Amino acid sequence: MRNLSRSPLLACLLMTAGGSASAQSLSKVERQLAAHADAHVAEARSLLERAVNINSGTMNFEGVRRVGDLFRSELDALGFATRWEDGSAFERAGHLLGERGTRGPTVLLIGHLDTVFERDSPFQRYEMVAEDTARGPGVIDMKGGDVVMIQALKALAAAGLVDRLTIRVVFCGDEEDTGEPKSLARQALIQAARGADVALGFEDADGSPERIVVARRGTTYWTLQVTGTPAHSSLIFRDEIGPGAIYEAARILNDFRERMTGEAYLTFSPGLMLGGTAAELGQEHDRGTASGKDNVVAGRVIVTGDLRTLSIEQREQAKATMRAIVADSLPHTSAEMTFEDGYPPMALTEGNTRLLELYDRVSRDLGSGPVTAVDPSRAGAADVSFVAGIVPAIIDGLGLKGRDDHTVRETADLATLPLQIKRAAVLLARLATSR
Repeated sequence: MRNLSRSPLLACLLMTAGGSASAQSLSKVERQLAAHADAHVAEARSLLERAVNINSGTMNFEGVRRVGDLFRSELDALGFATRWEDGSAFERAGHLLGERGTRGPTVLLIGHLDTVFERDSPFQRYEMVAEDTARGPGVIDMKGGDVVMIQALKALAAAGLVDRLTIRVVFCGDEEDTGEPKSLARQALIQAARGADVALGFEDADGSPERIVVARRGTTYWTLQVTGTPAHSSLIFRDEIGPGAIYEAARILNDFRERMTGEAYLTFSPGLMLGGTAAELGQEHDRGTASGKDNVVAGRVIVTGDLRTLSIEQREQAKATMRAIVADSLPHTSAEMTFEDGYPPMALTEGNTRLLELYDRVSRDLGSGPVTAVDPSRAGAADVSFVAGIVPAIIDGLGLKGRDDHTVRETADLATLPLQIKRAAVLLARLATSR
């Protein structure tokens, strides 16, 4: 990770964020940014409605590209150099990339184009349910955040500040169901992160405008396979037979619970268990088959689950503990555990904390009150995690607020749309004038 003291921008953050959060008021140009957001609310809502009404379930490649085209035209109009990164190498639609400027701090802006609602979902259209409330697929996760980003850039351009930053934009097309291998699926994002001073994610965080994400837990998937000695049930526990595979699997899982419960931000959950005389896991690891009889000692068990951690160090220590428990086999049993890392953790860093303090000051100066950090245990995985350890200052959750994302009740609080645009625009303006 880049040393904070070696980055002029972050050195400035260290100084400016250290004072009173209410010590600064809006400058003339920042008031202009806020006024632009208010004056273009109808435009922002229209863009959001158009984006939501295009189905872009992750596996609807055509739909994902259409949403990409919509936002690409917005970036093109702002003078960005844009391109589409084809996703065939990782079996997804691809990503929209944009870049503008060569001066000032380098800022990476992260969004995504896809939703969890595929073409066969009954939830397809944008619907106004009250004056400031809209329901629709992806309205907050995260097409609303994408619109916040675009509109903040428009305000910045209108104020003549956009050329004071080097801006890189990445809209991933597969955040909800990441392509494989992840090394290819997130290659463009990681490349865009190199050399960036700041990364801003436009997810919706926990739905509250009073909170922002400075740390996210990563996900690791694990598979436990246990073998016992099959025999007639009347022989179980004898010296030559042992307890069988199901008792050994139960011993392992209970030891996980007893030895690992209570550590902050660490969770480990078995989600699927198959056992009997025979057991086989399906290719997608979300189902399988098992067979056996009441009077037979089980010969095989398969368990799958996930592990969530806040740092790479915590993740590796948890893996080591689980492997040690698995290796301490009961008589006449054996077990093997494998891990597959998914989204990496985004640990709390000094840079993230300082960036939160700067965002908090922006919010207070706008008259919108304080902003605090989301508890990492309530922050799920997101694309911003892939740039942790590369970009020294990261926050996420700058997007449109609402509730019930990933469900057919997904609803946006449209009253927060101009607020979030103002916050993002003023934050970018302060970054632009920090050197």
